[in-house]
Amino acid sequence: MPRLSYLGRPIKVPAELSPTNGEKLHKMLAAAGIGSRRDMEALIGEGRVSINGEPARIGDRVRPGDVVKVNGRPVRLEWKDTLPKVLLYHKPEGEIVSRDDPEGRPSVFTSLPRLKGQRWISVGRLDFNTEGLLIFTTDGNLANRLSHPRYEVEREYAVRVLGELSLEQMQQLTRGVALEDGEARLESIEAQGGEGANQWYRVVIKEGRNREVRRLFEAIGLTVSRLIRVRFGPVAMPPRLKRGMRLELEAEQVEKLMQWCGLAESGRAAPGGESRRPAHETRRPASEVKVTHPYRRRMHSRGG
Repeated sequence: MPRLSYLGRPIKVPAELSPTNGEKLHKMLAAAGIGSRRDMEALIGEGRVSINGEPARIGDRVRPGDVVKVNGRPVRLEWKDTLPKVLLYHKPEGEIVSRDDPEGRPSVFTSLPRLKGQRWISVGRLDFNTEGLLIFTTDGNLANRLSHPRYEVEREYAVRVLGELSLEQMQQLTRGVALEDGEARLESIEAQGGEGANQWYRVVIKEGRNREVRRLFEAIGLTVSRLIRVRFGPVAMPPRLKRGMRLELEAEQVEKLMQWCGLAESGRAAPGGESRRPAHETRRPASEVKVTHPYRRRMHSRGG
């Protein structure tokens, strides 16, 4: 970026106008679809990019209104008014949450719409044999705020087991069970009925360890025969979202989700760089946020 000066002396730029509040040039060029971020850094290093008529340097930032040219031609930068894309997907059993799999199993990413200059980031994972709500976003900061253990975001599941839990077993699951990677527990568990040997339970957990819900039940001697994630934080899976279907949230819903996470509309952290709510503080329940419709079907009526 050009350095502002007057009579040879640098001008102190107010913080709100400082170039450091802009976006990284190579990132914005990549988002405009010219090439990868690495390619854009190479272009800048070769002196083929300018900002407001001045040669750009690696590490420069741009703000709305700056004129950026590559090889002398103006580039239209994509200034998102800041709301990232957020997509809900009802993952069926038999898909893996990974772009690459040595075994060649179907991937959830093949079902997602293509993006130009961006990529979908999964918010947490679901194992191969688990179905239910998966959230994808184009904003890494949002994905981190929802999935990182420090923020203790609730995940709600419908769990079908072979057999019925005793009151003692339910209390044990909420007190804590020793697993091979440390103690784990459910935040809550509620019986939802069932038929014959199949019993449904509604469980809430605040971690995303590999196969954690299944392993908790296995630790007390019960086998999970079906597992469905029905809510992640304030986002509940809409009843109309059938297996294999996807649904992109509207701008108003994305804005509510960003606010719930303590993020500004641009995806940046609230003042201070941290969430407005500490990790241990209870967040508002999903019913108050209403990012999308609650998942209301009775768990034991799902069949299978």
